[in-house]
This record gives sequence, structure tokens and C-alpha cells, in this order.
Amino acid sequence: MIVIISGKFFVFNLLILMSIHWYKNTYSEIILLFWLISAPLQAQLNIEIFGGGASRIPIAIVPFADENQLQQSITTVIGADLQRTGLFKLVDPSGLSPHAPVEVVYSDWANRGANALVIGRVVALSSGQVEIQFRLMDVAKKSQLTGLAITVPTTQLRAAAHRIADVIYEALTGDVGVFSTRIAYVIKRGNKYALQVADADGYNAQSIIEYTEPIISPAWSPDGTQLAYVSFENKKPIVYVQTLTTRERRAVANFKGSNSAPAWSPDGKKLAVVLTGQGGSQIFLINADGSGLQRLSRSSGIDTEPNFSPDGRSIIFTSDRGGSPQIYRMPITSAESSNAERLTFEGSYNVSPDFSQDGKSFTFIHRNNNQFNIAVQEIGSRQVQILTNSKFDESPSFAPNGKMILYATEIDGRGILSAVSRDGQTRQHLSVQTGDIREPAWGPLPKWK
Repeated sequence: MIVIISGKFFVFNLLILMSIHWYKNTYSEIILLFWLISAPLQAQLNIEIFGGGASRIPIAIVPFADENQLQQSITTVIGADLQRTGLFKLVDPSGLSPHAPVEVVYSDWANRGANALVIGRVVALSSGQVEIQFRLMDVAKKSQLTGLAITVPTTQLRAAAHRIADVIYEALTGDVGVFSTRIAYVIKRGNKYALQVADADGYNAQSIIEYTEPIISPAWSPDGTQLAYVSFENKKPIVYVQTLTTRERRAVANFKGSNSAPAWSPDGKKLAVVLTGQGGSQIFLINADGSGLQRLSRSSGIDTEPNFSPDGRSIIFTSDRGGSPQIYRMPITSAESSNAERLTFEGSYNVSPDFSQDGKSFTFIHRNNNQFNIAVQEIGSRQVQILTNSKFDESPSFAPNGKMILYATEIDGRGILSAVSRDGQTRQHLSVQTGDIREPAWGPLPKWK
């Protein structure tokens, strides 16, 4: 059985799941039961990569001069970042070690099939800082494409490597890199639920908040400084907003009934939330401080899982107003509206929409032959592409460059995070040794972008 709670769909029993129903009357009454494994909450995510693009860019990354003196290899992180995209093929640099343009013998790299070459060095500075210098060389043109010199404390080596990988990715693909972004997710072990934030590659995971009651529906503020989420700590769903640096938080939706499914407006000034206090499950707008409640939807069905368009002029959401769960679009106006445009028509079950950053498409969960898969639909043509073939995918979240989609899935009865490329060619599994991970949300680009 899958039941809407807080705009999410929760799995209780794999056998019952195969005969899924959309239940209206039990919307706010179900207790989450699907997380059962115990272990410490602080653990690193492991990443497995499957597949890759048909034509990958061959790139060689030479270990930077003197990086062996550091506790963290910068070039290893850069290589792992690029490889995860499925767009790059790493060329073995063994036996060659140029660190400056004048030391590069381009024919050596051309013979190894490399189109691009990364070289650099690290320089130890005082006060525990290092300067990292790198250059990206075009092997065919025998010239430098780009370069960067940054100074960071030794505690920020991975962050520096992610930034370099972003620069390389953008120079070679023309798209913005997202290696410096963060992800949020909920992990359950034993009787503890933790909302965690980690780097996009799963490292540096930190618990933002922990409770013995469920935490669901994390949503990043547009500037990446706050998370909205739903907590059941007071035995009912309440929407909180928490500042990451100070851990300060406030309840922004604690109205009668259920308060759920927060979604930020692109300017960060408002939240869309789902409330039941005025009857049924309907979408409302509130200011980011919890004031200025305004009803947005009015229907006889369940309206939930709102998601703002990048221009902030409309939302897409899930509703069963037509008899089965489908995705609709509705303009943001000053008056509540019962008018909404239905967007999905393939199949009888389409939920959990998330806009791409350019607003031209959205990802969602599509039921396909009793499997629940990640799909993408173009807004204009309404063409649908199914990207995964697993059984129980949920909670898709676009990367801020629109090239990857983060989602939760289930393997051997355990929840893990996965990511799939926009074309479906590359997949990643992100997991820990023990525990259930759900509810992923991909954070925005960092400010320096």
C-alpha cells in the first residue's frame, strides 16, 4: 500500500505495494514503518557507477606535484567527480608526470588517446593553507583551455578539488558543473531518523537534526543556507525551516491538521505547503517566516507535492482530482483557483514532480508495469522518457544543471540513493553499509558559481 503523507508515498509492504491504491481518508493517519536497520548515524556514502555515455571525452589527470604530502589526493577526487557523470573516460597517466605546460609532450598523450590533460601542483603555505594550481590542456591544439589557482585550508581540500572539477566540466562540456553542490536526505537506523547534508559525492555527511520520530520532505532554500522539512516530533506533521550554519529553526506551518510538502519559491520569500486544516489536502502559500497564509488550490481531491517553476509563475503538483494520481500545472495568482492543466496522460499513476532548472521539463515517478520508475517529460511536446528499470523509485530531484537526477530506490529491501543522467545512460548507487536512506533533495549551486 502507498499512502500520501506529506506529499510523499511510503512503502509498507512489498507484496501490498504491487496492488497500489490512492487512499483519501487515511491521508494523515499512517505511521511510517519501513525503516528497520540499526547502526551509528555517521557513515560515508559509497558510490557505484553503471553505464556511461556512448562517446566519452578521454581525459588524463596527472597527480599534482607535491600532493602526496597532503592527507587527501586532489586529483583522485577530480577524477572520481568527472567519471561519475558518464561523460569522461580516464586515461592512465602512469609513467608521465608533467606539472607545467612546458613539460608536456603532447604526442605522448595523443598516443594514449587523451583529448584533454589536467596538470598542476600544490604549494604549502603558512597557517595550514595550501595553494592549488591547475591547468587544463587541449592535446590536439597543444594549448591551454583554462586554469585556476586557489588557496584553501588543508581541511578544505575536497571542496577545492570539486571546484576544479567544476571548472574542467564546464570548459569541456559548456554546462555548469555541480560537483561543489550538496545533497540532503533522511537516514533511518534503529529508532533514529536523521536529516543529513553531504557533498554531492556523499562525503562530509553531517546530521542536521535527529529524532526518534519521522523526518521527511527536505527542501533546499534557493541560496542553500536553509532547509525546510517536515518533522513528526510532536506526533503530527509540522513544517520547519532550519538555518544550516546556526542550526536555528522555526516552525513555519503548524496549523490544525496536517502540515506537509514544503517547496520554496525561486526568490526564497515564500513556501508552498500542503494543509488539511480547511478540509481535504490542499496547497497553500505562506511567507518564509510562516506569515501571510494564502490558499492556492481548491479541489475535491488530494492536491500535494507542489514544485515551483524556475520563473516562479506557476507550480506543478500531484492531484487525484481526475480519479487517479496525475501531475498538474497551476499559475500562481492572488486568488485561489480550481483551474489546473493536466500534464501527464501516460498511465494511471504519475507523482512527485520536480522542474528542471530551465523549466522545459520535469522529472517524476511513473508506474510502468507495476514498477515505479524515474521519468522525464518535456513541457512543450509532452514526450515522456523512462530513465530507470528498478522496481521502487521515489522522490526524484534534478541537479541544478539539469544533467542528473537524484532519487531514492530500494535494493534487497533497503533504501539507497541513486542518480541517473538525463539521457538515462549513466546510473550511480550511493549507499552506506547499513541503514535506510530516503527523501533526497539536490541543493543549489554554491554562491561562487
